[in-house]
Amino acid sequence: MADEPNPLGDYVRARRELVTPEQAGIPVQGLRRVPGLRREEVAMLAGISADYYLRLEQGRDRNPSVQVLESLARVLRLDDDATAHLLRLGAATPRRQRRRPRQETVPPGTAKLIATLPLPAYVEGRYLDVLAANDVATALSPRLVAGANRLRDAFLDPAERALYPDWENALVDLVAGFRQSVGTETDDPRFIELVGELSLASPRFSRLWARHDVQRCGGVPLRIDHPQLGGLRLNRERLGIGGTAAQKLVIFHPDPGTDSAEKLALLASATRPPAAPRETTADHRRPGADTRHGA
Repeated sequence: MADEPNPLGDYVRARRELVTPEQAGIPVQGLRRVPGLRREEVAMLAGISADYYLRLEQGRDRNPSVQVLESLARVLRLDDDATAHLLRLGAATPRRQRRRPRQETVPPGTAKLIATLPLPAYVEGRYLDVLAANDVATALSPRLVAGANRLRDAFLDPAERALYPDWENALVDLVAGFRQSVGTETDDPRFIELVGELSLASPRFSRLWARHDVQRCGGVPLRIDHPQLGGLRLNRERLGIGGTAAQKLVIFHPDPGTDSAEKLALLASATRPPAAPRETTADHRRPGADTRHGA
């Protein structure tokens, strides 16, 4: 039991360490040796026994009721996305064996769609792998190519970080969105490999991952400092792709009539192949044919 993964216990422990006594309405007296709330304080505020809460954190009880989980969500000050994640963890059942790596394949229609879009667009998989990208997206960021990974580039590639002036805040959102996307499916070898690599290579990732933040990735405005075009203000949309487990179509678009719209149109035009020369219009009637009326 001790060697088995304990995602529910790990999650509630990480979240209680982020809630201050003041936020929970608990008077502080003297020096506290633990960050955030103590176990017995969480149990008291949630209306459960301290022993039962300890069993939850240690993974000795893995089937709490929805009422208990919702009480913990209230005490731990979880928002809707984080509460939904907690409920999924509480409902998850251990898998008998590790699944084989899943191959994520972009639907052919989606691949054709992004190729025709005049806006930067790419398809993102469950683990933030770039599965397909159009030429405008690659012109916006050379890291937006099939086979790249958004997490790896964000934490390990200085050129990608330099592209986004607000990247520190974006890192927090990116990790929280990654945890939301993965959910309870943490036995996939792709997930294990990626988190292990980043945990070893990036202390910043390790710190953010340990917080267990969860956030649904939606549309957001962002600033981009492009090396050729300069500053851009774009909107980024993530749209679910029907018929896939968790693939998202990601599109960058500017507000109409702005300087950013002009710059993005210039970027898109630079990626278009040169137009083929048009055939000159000719009279295809047979030579010598009489063109007079009534002939």
